[in-house]
Parts: sequence; C-alpha cells; structure tokens
Amino acid sequence: MTDSLLIIAGEKSGENYGAEVVRCFRALHPGIRFFGIGGTKMAAEGVDILVPMDALAVVGLFEVISHLPRIRRIFNRIRSEVETRRPAAAVLIDSPDFNLRLAKKLHRLGVPVLYYIGPTVWAWRKGRLKTVKKYVREMCLIFPFEEDIYRKAGVPARFVGHPLLERVRAAFGRDEFLSRNGMDPDKKLIVIMPGSRRSEIRFHMPVLVEALKKIRQEIPAQFVFVLAENLDPGILQARLPRDAPDIKILGENAYEAMAAADLVLSACGTANLETALLETPLIAFYRLSSLTYKAGVKLVKVKDYSIVNILAGKRIVAELIQRDFTADNLVREVKTILGSEDIRSAMKDEFRRIKSLLGRDSASANVAGELDALIRRSS
Repeated sequence: MTDSLLIIAGEKSGENYGAEVVRCFRALHPGIRFFGIGGTKMAAEGVDILVPMDALAVVGLFEVISHLPRIRRIFNRIRSEVETRRPAAAVLIDSPDFNLRLAKKLHRLGVPVLYYIGPTVWAWRKGRLKTVKKYVREMCLIFPFEEDIYRKAGVPARFVGHPLLERVRAAFGRDEFLSRNGMDPDKKLIVIMPGSRRSEIRFHMPVLVEALKKIRQEIPAQFVFVLAENLDPGILQARLPRDAPDIKILGENAYEAMAAADLVLSACGTANLETALLETPLIAFYRLSSLTYKAGVKLVKVKDYSIVNILAGKRIVAELIQRDFTADNLVREVKTILGSEDIRSAMKDEFRRIKSLLGRDSASANVAGELDALIRRSS
C-alpha cells in the first residue's frame, strides 16, 4: 500500500471517532500517514490537518449557501492534496453534504472510499443511496437497522457497532462531581447541552435562559451548561444573565456532569445518545432558522428527531422542535419528569434496552479492520 490515507471529519463527534480509527489502524500499520480535515484529537494521533473541522461546521440549507465559496475552496484544497499524495484509500466520516461530493471526485481519481457513519437516508434524502452506490466502496454503519437498508440498495455495508460505547463512561460519581464544583446535594441538578455549533447556540440559548429563570422560581435546582470542546466559553457566557450564581459552564468532565444530573436538556444530536447511555433522564430540543426548517420539514421521513426515540421505535423522551421549543413547554416537561419517579424509571429501562442494541465489539477496531481489508482488495 502507499504510505498515506485521507480522512475527513467535519464536526466534533466525527472527529472523536476518527481519532480512534486512526489509532486502531496505526496498530496494524505503524508507518501509515493520515491527512485531511479534523481537529485537535485527530492531530494528536498524528493526522496532518489541512483544514480545521470548524470550517465545515455549518448547519441548515440557507446557512450552507452563504458559506459556499469557503466550502468550495476547502474542497479544492483537499482534491489538490489527493492528486499530489495519491492515498491508498479515504475514510469519510458523516458530513454527507461535503463528503458525498468528495466521494465522487475520489472515485474518478481511483481512490477507494470507506464511509463511516452513513447519511441518514432512513430519515430523509433517500436519493443519496444512488450516490453512495456509485462512489462508495463500503459503508461502516453505527446503527443496526441501517445495514439492511444499504444492502438492499446494493451497497456493501457492515454494522460495526456504535463508537460511543467505547467512550461514554463517568470517571467519578455524583457526590464527587457536586463536591468538586461546589454544588448543593439537596438541589436538583439540571445539565444543559445547547449544541456544538455556533448557530445552535444562537437559536437555543434565548429559550433556555428564559426557561431556567422560570424553573428557578418553581424548583430548587442548580444548572450546569456543558460546553462543546470546539466552542469558546465566552459564546455561552455572553448569553447568560450576570446575576446567575447557580449556573456553571463546564468545558470538561461532561460525562461526569451528565451522569450526576437528575435531568439533561439536550439539543438533538450525539449528546442525546450519550445521555441515554449514561441512563440519565432526558428532554430533547432543536430549532433552526424558519427558512431552513420550512425547506426541509417536508423531506423528513421520520416522526421523531431524537436518535434515542428512533432507536427505541417509539417516543420515550420528549422532543421540543422548532415552534414547540418554548420556555413554557420546556418548564412543563421539566416539572413532569422531575415530579415522577415512574417516568424516570421507565426512561432508564428503555435506555438500557437501546444500549443492548448497539453492539459490544470495538467499533473503531472494526472500522480499522474493514479499512485494511478494503485496501488489500484494492491493491
């Protein structure tokens, strides 16, 4: 094989998974060199980061359109490097708007593509299956129900397990978390995860701040905002009331905070599943620009937005989406869940069932093995 591989991760969760794949693949081939798009964790594994992943962290149709010139420059940079370095294969992680276009170019250049964490064709834009079939050599999937969908479309696919099972665990318990952070063990702990993108913070924070003010008036509670690794604390601090001594912002110990919480309020996305794996009661929410939402809502083929509900096959956590994401609705759901042990217990039972569906083997090692086999078949 040649001594280089391309790897592309366009956001935080994909970058975490990508770093583990690089580490596992290097255990098989210590001399291999990776280059591409990622962040600090992939860089720490020795990946030559040509473009930081934050450059691709744009959500929403109209938001993407406004950033097209920059995205086009990034695409051209990667294409140029591929033509120069001639990698043995490419690992594309999630980010389908960018990665499927790149897969087409890689196919023309003779670079086999392994796609890890496939486009959610079961939720919307099923037509992407045709693109995947033409330009992707193999899919590595993280949800068991996806395998049949891709294989029926004629795409070689394998369910490799979910990489969060390797990562999600708390290093210490609730008592230590509260003690470390000077928090009151007699108050309810509500952890808020407003999102990992700047646009998500912009849309979510006004509602969250208003809701927390109302919750404080009705429930003896304390609040922790968990900051995504790629965001500056100032982004949240600027949106929090200055007279809020019982609101903390944490950039570390996220899993410990989530595990210690009585309730997590989380933007739809990876954080929902992380919360479920930690068996903490959850409320999911999400808001986009009205133009983006109206353009996309008719294309969505699922009735639920949280991956937790999708995996469960039914609504087990409340979802407050777009117009339903209001302070009053959020306060109502918080009071309902915190006021009912039966609701919290039933939710935790479903979370344990979901965990059992996601596999036991190391997803990262499985992907590394599939990549090794793909390269051998292609050489």
